[in-house]
Amino acid sequence: MSEQIADEHFLASPVPAQVGGRAVRLIPHRTSDVEETLLPPDYQRILATVRQAAGRNMARQVGELLGVDVNVRAGLEPLRGKPVRLVDRGWLRKLPDGRFSTRL
Repeated sequence: MSEQIADEHFLASPVPAQVGGRAVRLIPHRTSDVEETLLPPDYQRILATVRQAAGRNMARQVGELLGVDVNVRAGLEPLRGKPVRLVDRGWLRKLPDGRFSTRL
């Protein structure tokens, strides 16, 4: 039984992939059997930050709460794609005004 659980956990965890010769980590789609702990630490912090802000946040506000220098474009741009990936995988919602909120 424990071997089966270990195998299922391994299959549900994000898998490294190769893109352009670089190793990248895939973000799992949100399902009832996939826990937040399977997300990479950066993505877990983004989810926690959006949840902690108790509502809707833009990428700039998430960056400020995470301690990213949002006044420098090089600091904010890498962060902008992460909440969008979480939206694409069902972890967050993106509202028409560009803000992010947690899913219920």
